[in-house]
Amino acid sequence: MNIVWLGHGSFRIEVAGQVLLIDPWLTGNPSLSEQHHDEAVQDATHILLTHAHFDHVVDVLPLAKHLKIPVVGQYDLMGYWSEAEGIETIGFNKGGTVNLNGIKVTMVPASHSSTFSTPDGVRTGGTEVGFMIAAEGHMLYVSGDTDIMADMDWMGDYYKPDIAILSAGGHFTMDMKGAAYAAKRYFNFKTVIPCHYKTFPILEQSAEDLINGLPGVNVIEPEVMKAIKI
Repeated sequence: MNIVWLGHGSFRIEVAGQVLLIDPWLTGNPSLSEQHHDEAVQDATHILLTHAHFDHVVDVLPLAKHLKIPVVGQYDLMGYWSEAEGIETIGFNKGGTVNLNGIKVTMVPASHSSTFSTPDGVRTGGTEVGFMIAAEGHMLYVSGDTDIMADMDWMGDYYKPDIAILSAGGHFTMDMKGAAYAAKRYFNFKTVIPCHYKTFPILEQSAEDLINGLPGVNVIEPEVMKAIKI
């Protein structure tokens, strides 16, 4: 498994012969230079979407149409896009699991919001979610944008993820100290990768508090376009 950070909350996950794009934000992403855009999405097989905020969704439809690959996400928005945009979608909901050519993806709760702007005002794009991704003998938890929440208790106990990608930049999500608290209290991760930080000055710029808060856990500060091999 190769986990490649595309900056902010965006990832490229190469696993089990598939390439999953998680919330791919290319256009206007200050962390990802334009020269890396093609490489970031090369050979992608699926797009996974956690929620509809612009910094997660702005490139999803263009990429789905250009690459001719399905978007995987919450049923409400996927159904609408399938009809209105003519793209292939895989819609499901919290608690559901879909099989992406041998990769099992389960949708789990998050605590955030999921809106987008239209000429007619703000609209809701389903609700915010995270994913548990089972492949190659690992369970990867992608938190999506979220705060600490009590649901993490049963999620950690039931799915037992060993790897986590945690939004931890603060202001819009839990911060590094909060992510460390959640990881320690609710999970037993071997590897933790923070995200949704460094992008803007308002966000946390270092994972030091996460690293210090999780002794014995391999906390990896990702570098943009540098593969983390699991």
